Amino acid sequence: MKVAITSVSGQLGSAIAKRAIEEFGKKNVAGTARTPEKVKEPEIAVFKADYNEKDGFLNAFQGIDAVLLVSGMDAPDKRIGQHKNVINAAKEAGVKKIVYTSIIGKKGESTFDAIVNSNRQTEEDIKNSGLNYAIGRNGLYIEPDIEYLDNYVKDGKISNCAGDGKCSYTSRDELAIAYVSLLKNDSLNGKVYNLVGEAITQTELTGYFNKYFDTNLVYESLTPEEYLKVQQKINGEFLGSVIAGIYKKIRNNEFNLESNYEKVVGRKHKTVAELFSDYKNN
Repeated sequence: MKVAITSVSGQLGSAIAKRAIEEFGKKNVAGTARTPEKVKEPEIAVFKADYNEKDGFLNAFQGIDAVLLVSGMDAPDKRIGQHKNVINAAKEAGVKKIVYTSIIGKKGESTFDAIVNSNRQTEEDIKNSGLNYAIGRNGLYIEPDIEYLDNYVKDGKISNCAGDGKCSYTSRDELAIAYVSLLKNDSLNGKVYNLVGEAITQTELTGYFNKYFDTNLVYESLTPEEYLKVQQKINGEFLGSVIAGIYKKIRNNEFNLESNYEKVVGRKHKTVAELFSDYKNN
């Protein structure tokens, strides 16, 4: 089986590529990237391809059985057409199956919903493509929170508007395992899967930081309006709105979902404690 993974210069694409090499062998794994020189996995063939143009993907997908489409990072209104370029290239190249990295999220009214909605549209485009498919919906990565630890320590607290809402977290490594399983196991075709671990509150998350990194952080809950202003001041209007919207959805328990991870992988998703332990020991 030969597979192609898009955006292998990114952190999720790179993690999936590493796992795919272990599963299929490096000769059976190809990657695409807008800037191939940034790719950290030189063992595989990497093709130059930009989500804004179909031709690069059409070239990359020749002789490929299954494509793993990593969701783009552009503005939500641009992503839909960009993803269609990949889907159409896969169809024209004779690819049999497409797997998509979507995102979790119940319908809401936050400033993050435009991103959720664009992912849902791509899901529909894939379902209507005529290709075999499997769709994963990613939980929130734990890594960005951990990598932000120095800032939390500087402030002495974790501050956002999530309140007592729960969020189902995951990690890029756990997702990589799941996506390789979706690529190779046709018995999982035709469905959408929530790829998440256990759901925890921000107070519980703060407790994990204190336990595993010997910090003394506290959790401060802001209103959604207060947190939106804070984030836009720090990260600008667009990114600030995206981040604030994520935590508003957590507040409303829109990221608190039943996990399908065990059905996909054959074991339960790692606990948050295990994710923290893995990160600290790697």
